[in-house]
Amino acid sequence: MILLTMIARVADGLPLAASIQEDEQSGRDLQQYQSQAKQLFRKLNAQSPDRCTLEAGDVNFHYMIAQGVCYLLLSEASFPKKMAFAYLEDLHTEFFDQYGRRVPTVTRPYSFIEFDTYIQKNKKAYIDSRARRNLGSINTELQDVQRIMVANIEEVLQRGEALSTLDTKASNLSTLSKKYRSDAKYLNTRSTYAKVAAVAVVFITLIIYVRFWWL
Repeated sequence: MILLTMIARVADGLPLAASIQEDEQSGRDLQQYQSQAKQLFRKLNAQSPDRCTLEAGDVNFHYMIAQGVCYLLLSEASFPKKMAFAYLEDLHTEFFDQYGRRVPTVTRPYSFIEFDTYIQKNKKAYIDSRARRNLGSINTELQDVQRIMVANIEEVLQRGEALSTLDTKASNLSTLSKKYRSDAKYLNTRSTYAKVAAVAVVFITLIIYVRFWWL
């Protein structure tokens, strides 16, 4: 289930539109999550990863950044990641088509709150079980969701680190991992050569010994 959808301008974190599931329907107090989403918006910048999943217990935040706008949803952890980012892609396409030129100029929060009508309509399509099965077959061009960065929302907000920092750390870990694999391959190759050389030395020594023994 999609519990919360928010759209914000990346440059200053200004909320542009939102759609929140009623507490009675979701069985959750969503105010805390809405507050976390706003904090997250203020941490984003041009260097932040353009797609990210942030774990928050039994729910997940998923967001994508496109053309200076962040599209975010909160869903139950069981909600498929591919479906979440396909939903965000759809929001981006429609939102940018309607409001793209106006985004840089607005100054008040939730200037495009009427976009909630489209959000509600789109959300129903992704919640409906039959629609979810159909949507699963049409999003083949969606980027590989397994490569999307995953972090913990509390750690991101409490440490005060920008997501760009986490992305840099993830890149550094990836680089170190590649270097480790390269070094391991090199050492394995050297070890193989050493074993071959040892066998060759023994073989040559044996030949020399036999030759001189029988002369």
